[in-house]
Amino acid sequence: MTVKSGAPHRPRATELEIALYTMCVVQAGNRVLLVNRPDQRGFPGYLGPGGKVDFPESLTESAVREVFEETGLRVKNLVYKGVDAYDHLRRHRKEMVFNYLTSTFDGDLLENPPEGELAWVRVDEALNLPMQPWFQRRFPLFFQEGTFEIYELWDDDTLVTHSVKQI
Repeated sequence: MTVKSGAPHRPRATELEIALYTMCVVQAGNRVLLVNRPDQRGFPGYLGPGGKVDFPESLTESAVREVFEETGLRVKNLVYKGVDAYDHLRRHRKEMVFNYLTSTFDGDLLENPPEGELAWVRVDEALNLPMQPWFQRRFPLFFQEGTFEIYELWDDDTLVTHSVKQI
């Protein structure tokens, strides 16, 4: 084994599975567009449009594509708001969600959206709707100055560490 001078030795990590996702909240004045996902789609309740990053695809390309596929809107001028990172110890898996906000869009909403009913909701009333706890914690951060970082460390179904940082 060769160790560079001054560099600490780190044991070789077990292969890590990485999954990348994006979410883009679309805002029009004091309203945001949310998807009301039904139970059978997983993650039921209201949340922002988003999904898995395809390969090869950039993060912003993914966010734009996901909004279009789920809503029919073409978005641009995305503002990066922050990242959620979830580490799963036993599965050797890291999931990252890159979050964006935009108020620049065109197009018409889909009549039969694939992920669930679409609703323009007042920002100050959104948290009263049924939504996943993780999205409920994340939602206000889209409207605060700066960027955020959410980090969670999981051991099976047990949350070991949780932090939220405003950067």
